[in-house]
Amino acid sequence: MLNLHDYRLIKSVCIVHFLDRGEFMFMSLIQKRRSIRRFLAKPVEDEKIEVLIEAALRAPSSRGLNPWEFVVVTEHDLLEKLSKAKVHGSEFLKNAPLGIVVCADKDRCDVWVEDCSIASTFIFLASESLGLRSCWIQIRERMHNETITSETYVSEVLHIPSKLKVESIIAVGYPDEKKPPHKKEELQYEKVYLNKYGRSYTNS
Repeated sequence: MLNLHDYRLIKSVCIVHFLDRGEFMFMSLIQKRRSIRRFLAKPVEDEKIEVLIEAALRAPSSRGLNPWEFVVVTEHDLLEKLSKAKVHGSEFLKNAPLGIVVCADKDRCDVWVEDCSIASTFIFLASESLGLRSCWIQIRERMHNETITSETYVSEVLHIPSKLKVESIIAVGYPDEKKPPHKKEELQYEKVYLNKYGRSYTNS
């Protein structure tokens, strides 16, 4: 009779088999997805941008309130200005062909941050499925300089209304670097518990 460990091992082998056959496309996407900060000097085609927009608009939101709004940025001058949104961690945007600014009406939904995060994840995975790569640039609660917030800076550059909060910018483009997928052995299964905190999921 199989114990739980043997069952999970067999199940993992079966999943790998299905992945090889291309039947678990979603798992394949999240297994190989990495944040990429170097992009080729190649524009993202309009039809692919439309797919990314559709993916974002299909993202679930709390109570279906859809508080998010998106600004699609393709102009190099604007991308270069946005790359200066933070002291550190946004400079690579100037070399990306596309940036998607994720905003939300905070008065429309109290969990707008979570809704924006879900929509951003949809953009990540849609990018991966199209042969593109992406990277999150955090804007909310970050500083442009000692006196101006990143959010204020981005809003001024793009004329975003004051009622909207800016969560992030997603840099998107064709990759000019390769990163290997994280190995399954590196995943932090020690942070997963079964039925109660402290009871290891993997050793149960």
